[in-house]
Amino acid sequence: MELGDVLRDRRKAAGRTIASVAVDAGLSVPYIANLENGRGNPTIAALDRLATALGARLEVRIGDEVPPPPPSVGAELVAGSDRADEVIAALADGRSRAAIRRDLIATVDSLATLLGRPPGPADLSRLLDLLQLA
Repeated sequence: MELGDVLRDRRKAAGRTIASVAVDAGLSVPYIANLENGRGNPTIAALDRLATALGARLEVRIGDEVPPPPPSVGAELVAGSDRADEVIAALADGRSRAAIRRDLIATVDSLATLLGRPPGPADLSRLLDLLQLA
């Protein structure tokens, strides 16, 4: 994914305008608009200010080492939920509970991309509601 796409997607997911991000980052509206459109050469300092304004953290890597996968928010939420265990048991009709748990955790983790933020207990609860209705 290109830098401009990442910036635009994060900004839109947060429901922010370019102007509001520009104010928080101390950068100009045209500068950010150019970056979102794939133009310009931002400094690391400017990218750090943009990341902070968007509620993110800038990571810069050089090398062949692959970064470790992010921690699973879904695993933590599901492990701490008695209700998740009940729904998993109810869904276990010919499938193992471990397989259903893995799928549930993967689904909760994938919500972060859709929501633009880490899912929380309320998001897990809504997902469990949907699964019970199915």
